[in-house]
Order: sequence, then structure tokens, then C-alpha cells
Amino acid sequence: MALSDPVLQRLTALHPKVIDLSLDRIHRLLAALGDPHEGLPPVVHVAGTNGKGSTVAFLRAMLEAAGLRVHVYTSPHLVRFHERIRLAGTLITDDHLTALLEECEAANRGAPITFFEVTTAAGFLAFSRTPADVVLLETGLGGRLDATNVIERPAVTAITRVSHDHRQFLGDSLAAIAGEKAGILKPGVPAVFAPQPDAEVARVLAERAAAVGAPVSFWRAEPSPGGFCFESAARRLDLPPPGLAGAHQILNAGLALACLEHLPVRVDDAAAARGVAGASWPARLQRLTRGPLVDRLPPGWELWLDGGHNDSAGEVLAVQAAVWAAQDGRPLDLVFGMLGSKEPAEFLRPLAPHVRRLRAVAIPGEDASLPAEAAAAAARAAGIADAEPAVDTAAALASITQADRGRALICGSLYLAGTVLAEND
Repeated sequence: MALSDPVLQRLTALHPKVIDLSLDRIHRLLAALGDPHEGLPPVVHVAGTNGKGSTVAFLRAMLEAAGLRVHVYTSPHLVRFHERIRLAGTLITDDHLTALLEECEAANRGAPITFFEVTTAAGFLAFSRTPADVVLLETGLGGRLDATNVIERPAVTAITRVSHDHRQFLGDSLAAIAGEKAGILKPGVPAVFAPQPDAEVARVLAERAAAVGAPVSFWRAEPSPGGFCFESAARRLDLPPPGLAGAHQILNAGLALACLEHLPVRVDDAAAARGVAGASWPARLQRLTRGPLVDRLPPGWELWLDGGHNDSAGEVLAVQAAVWAAQDGRPLDLVFGMLGSKEPAEFLRPLAPHVRRLRAVAIPGEDASLPAEAAAAAARAAGIADAEPAVDTAAALASITQADRGRALICGSLYLAGTVLAEND
């Protein structure tokens, strides 16, 4: 058990709701801590549904390739909580994290506050005490009432692709969800948006930017024979393929490049290219190449891991599945698990035409997990005929890999991905 675990467990009991979107509690706690969020280096504030973490990963890689010190706040974590806070290029140590959480706990004086709010305050406290050149700040959920939205004047705001997720908190329509994400836009602060496949989302973002007086920067990123081309009003770059797998990562890298143009730091073309090519972000179309799960695979098999869990993620994986099929013709099998609050059919439907078999698992340690039997039934309803439950990931892989050769993809949840990475360490 990590030193920080007991205080993290105590903090979860301070508010009866796991998620309760509001800024009042975080403002109160930050005031008690001396408002550390007001003395940060230039902030890039990133909201959206899909691609936030990847965009932040590209930004960090490019800034660090230029020799700059970067603070990063992301969520959720995969294996250990300290993954969420990176101080000037290094993950926060467990004893440092524990001290910060205890300081926030004392300042809060037992008042109601959510887990995410108090841990966000701890991140701001850490960032305010360690010198850095840039802060990369990812929203947790939504934007307008997200605990990270206390930064009154970031250097730039970015919104990735908006799609259906967290409907119980953000609304049923894409327009409503986009409106919540657009709540991070600030008067006079440059905004950059990822291309939005839905015209209504694009309209909402543009109207919100105009209403608050946030100037929008336009850019484009397109595949090229050697990688991809990025173009904006300021520059044109020919870049190598992104270090993260999947054609969709070109747009996430492009969004990151567009953000750089509004920071008071310099990232030259060579550093941008090194960063794009060298970026890494676990559980986002990550190929697993070592560890116990990989060791159990027969010859001729590949193992991949992805934490995507909504309709857009399913579409992205379907595109990649078609690319894989064209490359080598290996059949694709899934190990699938998902939280009960998500929509399995929406995720699986785009993938179904590309999948030979699916084995469904419950996410270990998650009471909110969809049971394996229900996940398998959802897969059959989505069009995957050979879909059956399995007791765990290892059993699912053993069932799948009885065939001669293939490609296994573990998918459906970041929480499942986290348990897989821990199990395969």
C-alpha cells in the first residue's frame, strides 16, 4: 500500500457524492490554502471528450524536447494516483503527495468537498511551489463546473473532439455536452478547437467563443507520405508520424501544435518533430510487448490495450482495425469490459464488422462494472456473434488465443486498462 492511500481513502468520505459539479467548494479550499492557483506559470487548459490525454502528452513531449520544465495534471490514473501530477517533468513522489494531501485536508477542516476537488487543490499547491515554464491542465469532467476551471486567465484553452459521455452530468445531446466543455473559454484568451464531426458541436463552440470574446485560432493537420503536415496562420510544418498509434492522433498532435503558438515559450521545428515522434501515453492503442500476459501468448499473436469507452472511441478503433486488416490480415479478437454507466452498444457497433470473437470480463475491483454476462450480451446485440463471458483477462486471452494467429485488443474502459497494466507489470 502506498503512503498516500490512507489519506486518499479519508478524503473520499468528505462528500456523499462522488461527482457533484460546482466551483464553490474548490474556491473555498483554495482560499484557505492561499490561492495557489493564482501564481502558476502559463496554463494550457484542455477540455473535450476524446483525446485530452493524448493532446497533453504531445504538448508535454514537445515542450520537454525544447528543454522546458512542464507541470502536468491529468485524470484518471491507471495504476497509481501519483500518475495524475507531474512536477517539472517528474511524477510526484508518494511522500510529497501525502504531505500535500494532508495539508489540504487540514485546510479543509472536514467541510464537504469531492475527492477530485481536493486532489486538484493539491495539484495547484504542488505547481505553485515548484518552478516550471508551463502548466498543462486537463479537465476531469465537463468544463464549466469542473474543479480545474478556477484558472481565470490561462494562456490558451483547447477543446478536443466532443462526443457522448457522462450524459447523467453533462446532458443527453451533443450540443449540451459541447456547451459544458466550452465553459473553459475565457474573454480575450486564445482558443483552439479540434475538428468536430458534428456540425452542431462546431456551432456551439464557435458561438460560445464569440459570446465570451475568445479569439479562435484555425489550423489543419493532414497525413502526408512521411508522416503529417501541420499548417496554421503562423507556420507550416512537415512532421514525422506521431508516436501514438492511430490515424486520429494526427489531429491530437495538430491541436497540441496549435496550442504552442499561444505560449510565451519557444519550441522550434526540430523540437516539435522530436516531441511528436517521441510522445507516449499508456492505454491509448498501446501495444504490450512484455510482461506475464504477453508471455502467455502463442507465437504469431499481438496484444494491444486501449481505454476508450464511448462511440467516438469505437469509431477510432474500427478505423485502426481496418488498417491492421489491410496490413497483415490477422483476425481481431477483443477482451472487453466496461462500466455499467457507459453504453456498450454504441462503443461496439462500429467495431463489430472487424471482430472475429469477443470475450467479456468484469472490471476487477469495480462495483460499477458491467457484469461479464451482460457485457457479452451487449456485444452479441451489437453484431458480434461469438461473444462469451470469461472469468478474467487471462482466461479471456487463453480462450481467444487457441486459434493459430491473431491480434488481441483489450478495450472498453480505462479502469480495465489500469488493472491490465498492473497485472502485466
